[in-house]
Amino acid sequence: MLVLGLETSCDETAAAVLKDGDTLLSNVINDQIGIHSKYGGIVPELAGRSHIERVHRVIEEAVEIAGVQLKDVDLIAATMGPGLIGSLLVGLNTAKGLSYGLKKPMVGVNHLEGHLLAIFLQKKIPFPFIALIVSGGHTDLYRVADFGKYKLMGRTRDDAAGESFDKVGKMLGFPYPGGPVIERMARKGNAKAHVFPRAYLEKGSLDFSFSGLKTSVRTFLKHREQDPSIKVSDEDVSACFQSAVIDVLVDKLISACQKENIPRIVVAGGVASNGALREAVSKEGQIYGFETAFPDPIFCTDNAAMIACAGYYKYLQNEKFPMDTKALGAKANLSIESDAYPS
Repeated sequence: MLVLGLETSCDETAAAVLKDGDTLLSNVINDQIGIHSKYGGIVPELAGRSHIERVHRVIEEAVEIAGVQLKDVDLIAATMGPGLIGSLLVGLNTAKGLSYGLKKPMVGVNHLEGHLLAIFLQKKIPFPFIALIVSGGHTDLYRVADFGKYKLMGRTRDDAAGESFDKVGKMLGFPYPGGPVIERMARKGNAKAHVFPRAYLEKGSLDFSFSGLKTSVRTFLKHREQDPSIKVSDEDVSACFQSAVIDVLVDKLISACQKENIPRIVVAGGVASNGALREAVSKEGQIYGFETAFPDPIFCTDNAAMIACAGYYKYLQNEKFPMDTKALGAKANLSIESDAYPS
């Protein structure tokens, strides 16, 4: 079974061809960093326009690399939400056109489900497991009971972890996106040079909050600028900030596993490619006897392979998807729990 996946939820225009759910034939990702870097963040209008210009070229490239033709595709899977509405519409409407023209079935995929199932591109993880999606737009904890069965256990109440990385990077004068730069700088820094706050919220909560941490970094940088005696470098600030974020992420993740008595962990999303986070989760998982798994970095950031994978399993769960694609609409705030499989 050949699945063509399309991903345009934010600022990556991506297409992939997946065979039988686990054999990746192509995975083309066209990012927009060059467009948005001058603004220090993503400009939704520019993102949408870029998708329009690139989406057909990316699909053609993915099909060519896979060594197939569009008519060979058995299923089309496209992200329908959550994300930037203008960006989502480009990929979803392109998929609808292909579905109609090729007379092939189509499924709308929740972007977050793509992240949750990205690990299945590499290996099969037994259900249930606890999953942490940590990216520029999301910091969510889920109990994954089966395909299509997801329970939200905790989420950020303000900034997502990846968003905080980028904003702190901007404070430090790093180029956009700031997250990868902070990770590189942190390797040279002293994580104990300064202590930034860890927000654990009320007792037993599995929610996250990074707004206070971000404010604390801004305040410290102002004090450092005014007081030459403060000898804490940008590398040190990066290391201290990163350590504060990772400590909370790992502690909440372990708490979720203990609460649900589930010994399996999957960490996904763009920030899951952070080496320090992967090391910390693996170390704590080993201490508690939990199995830990991470998608390869290429499958952590937004990509169409994970959408094709999620679409494949969604279709297998219920093959009676209607050919009428009008019911599939882009939803900027689509909830993964409300996005139930058809019955």
